Amino acid sequence: MQHYDAIMVGAGAAGLFCAFTAGQRGKKVLVIDHAKKVGRKILMSGGGRCNFTNMYASHENFICANPHFCKSALSQYTQWDFIDLVNRHGIAYHEKTLGQLFCDESAKDIVKLLLDECVQAGVTVQTHTELLQVSTECNAAYTLSTSKGTYTCTSLVIATGGLSMPKLGASPLGYQLAEQFDIPVLPTRAGLVPFTLHEHDKAHLAELSGVSVAASAACNDTVFNEGILFTHRGLSGPAVLQISSYWEAGDTVDIDLLPDSDLAQYLAKAQQTQPNALLSTILCEFYAKRLVQHLLTYFKIDNKPIKQYQGKALNHIAEQFHRWQLKPNGTEGYRTAEVTLGGVDTDYISSKTMEVKHQPGLYFIGEVLDVTGWLGGYNFQWAWSSGYVAGQAL
Repeated sequence: MQHYDAIMVGAGAAGLFCAFTAGQRGKKVLVIDHAKKVGRKILMSGGGRCNFTNMYASHENFICANPHFCKSALSQYTQWDFIDLVNRHGIAYHEKTLGQLFCDESAKDIVKLLLDECVQAGVTVQTHTELLQVSTECNAAYTLSTSKGTYTCTSLVIATGGLSMPKLGASPLGYQLAEQFDIPVLPTRAGLVPFTLHEHDKAHLAELSGVSVAASAACNDTVFNEGILFTHRGLSGPAVLQISSYWEAGDTVDIDLLPDSDLAQYLAKAQQTQPNALLSTILCEFYAKRLVQHLLTYFKIDNKPIKQYQGKALNHIAEQFHRWQLKPNGTEGYRTAEVTLGGVDTDYISSKTMEVKHQPGLYFIGEVLDVTGWLGGYNFQWAWSSGYVAGQAL
């Protein structure tokens, strides 16, 4: 039976970062994971280039039942600290938009960074290892029964992630361990996920699959202006993924298909300058012809010369485009969700160290916690920050 100062369950972003942080402090560390490869979610993220952080990351970019919980970890290890680490490893990167940083070459560069740091810190990383049982004795040492033997440790770190993307090995293990130690788990659901549509909406819009348009999406007093994408099932794109984390079943989403323009004013001007032009022709100044034709049919707007519309009619047309009220049928669920909303209740976790308040030596980090970042590198930053503070504390 081998003893370690710390064992991390989960060889993803948070687990590996926590492991080498502890290893650098001279701790004897083991990382176990049931998967064949480490960092599988890292490898597929950002279209294979890994959106590894965001230059504007702050606690305001996270959803948590306790909105102050993220502050300490994010201030102890910032996006600039991780950017410095990326620079030290000579990884080329670029800003795509809105502070989102991506590798120039491949997400493999980030996985290599984490594994290289683990090697330098003397960390043992063990895959193909299924955790079967965790027990603890009165001396607070943890005993882990696994498919590859039994191990003991002084500190146990749960970095098992959420339920999103089950094909990559997601499981409820972290939540089950929390409940074993009397830590509540807040209700979970898919976040950063495409919407599906009711049949009558899908029948009109499915033919637009693959078409993207600049647009904003709003729900529950939150709005994102980052564009949408029509799919064969419904709607996706950055604005939709973002607002999905704030949407709940039955809610209506307000979509502005021209968030940076005043369509009513533009149409009124067109009546004076292009009175004989068809409405569709005017709208093609903003959209592709295919999109205009489908939207006019969907909104039940007649395509006539612009001079034939009265003032109120123009305002009605503008309202359809500026405030398209859509009630999604649901979401695509964990299968395509980038994150899991909800999770381990942070009221039971120290915000400074990620240690369970009533269970010495037990830590929860990363996505398994009730902490969900926006789209754009925020969730990786939470992995680095929460992993760092736990690795410094254990």
